[in-house]
Amino acid sequence: MDIVIATNNKGKLAEIKKILSGHNVLSQNDVGAFVDVEETGTTYEENAILKAEAVRKFTDKIIIADDSGLEVDVLGGEPGLYSARYAGDGTTPDQGMDKLLKNLEGYSFKEKTARFVSCIVAIMPNGEIHSFYGECEGYIIDEKRGDNGFGFDPVFWVEEYGRTFAEISDEEKNRISHRYRALYKLKEFLDTI
Repeated sequence: MDIVIATNNKGKLAEIKKILSGHNVLSQNDVGAFVDVEETGTTYEENAILKAEAVRKFTDKIIIADDSGLEVDVLGGEPGLYSARYAGDGTTPDQGMDKLLKNLEGYSFKEKTARFVSCIVAIMPNGEIHSFYGECEGYIIDEKRGDNGFGFDPVFWVEEYGRTFAEISDEEKNRISHRYRALYKLKEFLDTI
């Protein structure tokens, strides 16, 4: 089954390809969809639908889009929907992590509960939309550790492994991550069609 992933994020694309192995996973560029979608939705699901709909103009294959974010409880759920641009438009993930760590100064480890949230949307060739959610609980630590992963992975501590997302292997991450949990639900759905 051909599946097109609506993303320009290479890290996210590689992660999804690993999780959905067994399917022919294509990037949006593979189908000529050289688009960059402005995320103007007010929920993860709305943003994922915006991305998938933009790619749908270029192909009639199944299209998958993800929107995800890091939610920190003591910050009222920030950065949330704005995780990729937390430090402002055009900034780097490191700048986003620096802002997050600054905003969390003075809080203890146990106060810095957080979760990664993912919403995966699949638009079928007939236009049906299906949404799947996944979460992974953890804590934010005071320093960046590890060089695997992307985004906020170096400061997201997972108690199960006693390390950050950036310190564990892709295989370990793909067993527990928010995106894995949402994609596993999607994979179960795809196996029924």
